Amino acid sequence: MRLALKIDVDTLVGFREGVPALLEVLAAKGVPASFFVAMGPDHSGRAIRRLFTHQGFWQKMRRTGAPRLYGWKTMLYGTLLPGPAIAASAPDLLRRIPAAGHELGLHGFDHVHWQDRLSTLSVALIQKEIRRAQQIHEEIMGYPAISFAAPGWQCTAAALDALVAARFYYVSNTRGRHPYFPALANRVWPLLEIPTTLPTLDEMLGLEGRRAADFTQEVVRVLQPGQTQVLTIHAEVEGRAFLKDFSALLDQATAQGVTWIRLIDYASELWDRWQDVPKQAMAAGTLPGRAGTVTCQVLMETPP
Repeated sequence: MRLALKIDVDTLVGFREGVPALLEVLAAKGVPASFFVAMGPDHSGRAIRRLFTHQGFWQKMRRTGAPRLYGWKTMLYGTLLPGPAIAASAPDLLRRIPAAGHELGLHGFDHVHWQDRLSTLSVALIQKEIRRAQQIHEEIMGYPAISFAAPGWQCTAAALDALVAARFYYVSNTRGRHPYFPALANRVWPLLEIPTTLPTLDEMLGLEGRRAADFTQEVVRVLQPGQTQVLTIHAEVEGRAFLKDFSALLDQATAQGVTWIRLIDYASELWDRWQDVPKQAMAAGTLPGRAGTVTCQVLMETPP
């Protein structure tokens, strides 16, 4: 019964405030995690376009109390306020992540641009996004990142081409049940995909009256022996307003007998037996509590 924590850092406030708080809690509990940081500017305010493009976006913002989670300043970055640099704003903080024994990977360059515009981007433009993120990582860390998590769980065939060209060891771009090699239109990409397998707090919060404690109970309840699950949390959410609830989740899962594992270590195990990893399709799908669509694993044993 294993659980991998995937920590997405989408915003400046999530990086500057959420990451230090999460590092402290994880150290106290002895839990390793995989952090994926958006390396470029915080353009969170530009997500306002989703009011017109993502059904249910306004309802989700109201249900989760977005201003309290992110702050009004964050919600204006890239529109009324300039979009500040995320990773470059605190290089020493970025270095603290692997120094504490955690994994550090890329969460793109401009999170909002990737999440909202990916379907319109060519392979060349996506490669540019990846290169810009990788350049910042290399300038700060002195070496390239070897893992990538797509902003907003958005992935296309063009993105797969760009990610293969970038030679990532593995990616975590989709929602699904288990690891796989992406396959579309009788084509298979040699790119190990480890999807997020559990719902997220920001999706479930307020849905049918759920509180954070209810979410914790649901996560712990579905963990089963012999399985490796992947839970995505957000530094802006669990690292700030819901830090105590996140700490309680760690305690309850550990008490249940969970072993914690980094995604990079899980990937190493999977590559050792890569012949057993299935080839499966991916497609846009909807999830409870989430506005718009995300890229989901299609549970088929062979490519379409």
